Amino acid sequence: MNIPELLSIVFLTTGAAFFMTGTIGLLRFPDVYTRLHALTKVDNLGLGFTIVGLLFQASGLMAALKIILIWLLVLAASSAVSFLIARRAFSRGIAPWRTKGHKI
Repeated sequence: MNIPELLSIVFLTTGAAFFMTGTIGLLRFPDVYTRLHALTKVDNLGLGFTIVGLLFQASGLMAALKIILIWLLVLAASSAVSFLIARRAFSRGIAPWRTKGHKI
């Protein structure tokens, strides 16, 4: 096994771990806003590590550029959709989660 393959495995495994953490956050957090936070932050990190891992396996410059373009499009879509979900939840009156005894 050569160095690029080893680095690819490390980055892909790290990306999978971040995706797993984001999924756990989605299932465990109490409201839509904290769940969106887990998905947008952690899953974007997971995607970044996955993309870097895939770049080590790219067959050429054009394949690498396509992978990077996909990454940028997914980041933009994720941000836009998360904003729209949060805005819709807020407009429907869904209040952010607060701990007991916490006052504004």
